[in-house]
Amino acid sequence: MVVTDAKVANPTSNDAGGGICLALSAAQAAARQEFQRFADEHIVPFAGEWERQRRVPDSFISLLKERGYLGANLPKEVGGGGMEPITYGLLTEQLGRGCSSVRSLLTVHDMATVAIARWGSPAVKQEILPRLASAEAVAAFGLSEPNVGSDAAAVETTAVRQPDGSYLLNGHKKWITYGEIADYVLLLARCEDQPTAFVVPATAEGFSRVPLNNFMGTAASRVTQLLFKNCRIPADHLLGRIGVGVSHVFSMALDHGRYSVAWGSVGIAQGCLDACLSYAEARIQGEGKRLMEHQLIRRLLTEMTVSTRAARLLCLRAGYLRQIEDPGALPETLIAKYAASRAATNAANAAIQLHGANGLSDDYPVARFLRDSKVMEIIEGSSQIQQTTIAGLPLLDY
Repeated sequence: MVVTDAKVANPTSNDAGGGICLALSAAQAAARQEFQRFADEHIVPFAGEWERQRRVPDSFISLLKERGYLGANLPKEVGGGGMEPITYGLLTEQLGRGCSSVRSLLTVHDMATVAIARWGSPAVKQEILPRLASAEAVAAFGLSEPNVGSDAAAVETTAVRQPDGSYLLNGHKKWITYGEIADYVLLLARCEDQPTAFVVPATAEGFSRVPLNNFMGTAASRVTQLLFKNCRIPADHLLGRIGVGVSHVFSMALDHGRYSVAWGSVGIAQGCLDACLSYAEARIQGEGKRLMEHQLIRRLLTEMTVSTRAARLLCLRAGYLRQIEDPGALPETLIAKYAASRAATNAANAAIQLHGANGLSDDYPVARFLRDSKVMEIIEGSSQIQQTTIAGLPLLDY
């Protein structure tokens, strides 16, 4: 498989006459270096403090907007950056390596915008989508609820159609990433007893939010509860039609979310590996030896290296299939998300062990990586859900 700048080569062909070549194009490699420099300069030095403050600052979010990183995956014709899936994945990896709370902003904003771009009414596409594509406005994703978690078919928030065609929302969403600053929320509610998707402006009467600070992992991602009390939204803010909220709108958004989370998990694993290599070279332990000279330490580093690289290759495979719009992209994305999130947690656990007591302190990033990695095994489909799903999927032959 050869990834090129303009058009992806046929994965079954090989001009050289044998084997499979997997490589980034020159443009993708240059973009990756740009994203890495951005993360090293603007994220890595501040990620620990952001976690302690439990907020990614507005000034940094403005920088993301200036760089065009929010909405980068949307087509240029709707005002987005036109970034193809592999480059978008490379961006997500580097942001996740720096701070998973930063990565989570891209994830939820872009989950909402891809669904709105596909299923929004003409009025929503004209009024709202350009603001989201250019990051003039920020979107959040409203699925989870206190009583049902993220069981989309069992949502309790209700939407009742009014005589004038508008809808009245009543309910409660919880654990909404960047709900604190969202200008719009892509939301799932029960309408006529069917799960239905709406885009809700934060300016709507009856919309309120309460910050949540008592949770572990991605702690700087401005998580809130969203409350709706006779919250009226226009008729044209319905996405798709009544009853297709799960099967069409949210399934598309969640597929994008899994892809972003998969790459972000690779970033966490790589961050753990980078931290451990640096620590093992510098730390002296036992008979004046560097940690790197101990066989068990080298074993930990080897396992971390191999699992991180394997997860990245699965993400590249999923990105390639998304780029050529192959239907096999969906199951390959599920596999990538499952493998990468587990690789991140395993890498973080090993990183804590390698750092010893230092790994439990805020002086090193690995404890934060562990907290964040556990989130990755839960969001956009838990590892257990993936275990019950992947085995029954039709997978591509190689």
